[in-house]
Amino acid sequence: MKPPGSKTKATVWVVENGQMRSRFDQLATEEPLEIRLVSPKKTVAVTMRTPGTDFELAAGFLYGEGVVSNRDDIQRISYCVDPDVDGEQRYNIVNIELREGLSVDLSPLERHFFTTSACGVCGKASLETLGLRGYPAISKELKVPVEVIYSLPEQLRSAQRVFSATGGLHAAALFNIRGELLSVREDVGRHNALDKLVGSALLSDQLPLNNYIVMVSGRSSFEILQKCLAAGVPIVCAVSAPSSLAVAIAKEFGITLVGFLREERFNVYSGKERLAIAST
Repeated sequence: MKPPGSKTKATVWVVENGQMRSRFDQLATEEPLEIRLVSPKKTVAVTMRTPGTDFELAAGFLYGEGVVSNRDDIQRISYCVDPDVDGEQRYNIVNIELREGLSVDLSPLERHFFTTSACGVCGKASLETLGLRGYPAISKELKVPVEVIYSLPEQLRSAQRVFSATGGLHAAALFNIRGELLSVREDVGRHNALDKLVGSALLSDQLPLNNYIVMVSGRSSFEILQKCLAAGVPIVCAVSAPSSLAVAIAKEFGITLVGFLREERFNVYSGKERLAIAST
């Protein structure tokens, strides 16, 4: 079986100036991905995602949910092999084998058994739940010039290759404190794009991301802030608005949260002390 691609061809009809014509278009691929643990044998999530960097997505998801805490907790990641079809790989199922002897609490994963690409958070999740999981407040020593923040949106847009072809993907990007783009991941789901980004950092032993900036397309939600908190990200920026719970998390754990970041303007909802404004 050929692995699915990030883009899918489609025929569309364009209506313009009272005329209709057909043309080929590129759509962002959306397919389900089942994330399974080998031992204990359990499906922990089924998410709608854009195929590509699936191993990073799965690793980042497990890290954000507190199932693993470092690269060594993951012994092996692989696609499922179907023994009934000549060992054919199932590219929509990822198996994760954890380190032998690792004790894991899978109860927080119950709300994730099925998530859409749009995603959301069910009533079980709360700030109290986050606090019980022992996340520390993020250090406030970092200081970043606002000019660095201004530079992020254009770099993110320029790096979104699949979005440029389809117009239908979210992105999450990692920057250093000088505003240099280090990596970007795309997906139909905001949370999936961030899982891919964090998973990449986990698998390359870059975590925690204490001295980095994360920017996401779209809005910042509970899950975006939860995942950034787990990864130790001190500054989170978004093109659009945050949700009320995202702001509550940012204030509770000391994250600088920026929203409506467009050109040389943005709102700061929490942690303004990390932003340096040149005196005039």
